[in-house]
Amino acid sequence: MLNVNGIEVKYSNTILVLKGVYIEVPDESIVCLLGANGAGKTTLLRAISGMLKTQLGRVTDGTIEIDGIRVENQNPETVAAMGVSQIMEGRRALEHLTVEENLKIGGNHYKSHQKLSRALDKVYSYFPKLKERHNLISGYLSGGEQQMMVIGRALMTNPKLILLDEPSLGLAPLMVNSIYNVLRDIHKEEKTSMLIVEQNAKIAMSIAEYAYVMESGKIVLDGTSKSLCENEDIKEFYLGLSAKGHKKSYKDIKHYRRRKRWLG
Repeated sequence: MLNVNGIEVKYSNTILVLKGVYIEVPDESIVCLLGANGAGKTTLLRAISGMLKTQLGRVTDGTIEIDGIRVENQNPETVAAMGVSQIMEGRRALEHLTVEENLKIGGNHYKSHQKLSRALDKVYSYFPKLKERHNLISGYLSGGEQQMMVIGRALMTNPKLILLDEPSLGLAPLMVNSIYNVLRDIHKEEKTSMLIVEQNAKIAMSIAEYAYVMESGKIVLDGTSKSLCENEDIKEFYLGLSAKGHKKSYKDIKHYRRRKRWLG
């Protein structure tokens, strides 16, 4: 589905952010990308979706392929037409529009009212709360409901690949679990591939089959979610667990340094 082959990304043709990044998202799979703030995760999603151009960024080396077609430095509308939908960090709801108007923007490619209605019904089947609030101005929704809405808006595009940037950000734990349960259902029912950028490693790896860890613009670790959950570095740096499985205090964690072999 998606192949990122050794890309480098620069902003303003000066600031090197990504340094030879390789990742793969097989067809009908869920892959997660873990990393701290500033690691380069959002830049990678922008490089895939074509949104780099809005930030004066450019892929200066390497290739990005979707279904075997190179898309690096393409316009966002070209990539979107290939079935890629990006859900940005912070939700980016159009708050002056109603819930249903937001959803219909995602379905503006449908040529008939009947197809649009079927797409809306599909979204409402995954998110019944949105159907209850379909005429409500979206700015009055809770953060969790807005996250449901933007996922629904992406689903309206009938995507092959969804790029999700920090879908758990700012949400209560129960809402995070609810959102991820729906993502799992969407993947199962729609066969949609997903690349999920997260700092919440535990929840992301609960639904992803494979995971990558990014530090300072490089992939420093990758493997199946099961194997990474058993990796001592992941336990310490992302799950807050010691070698014996005991949770560490923030005082312990904040003094950690990444092991040299991660960045070697």
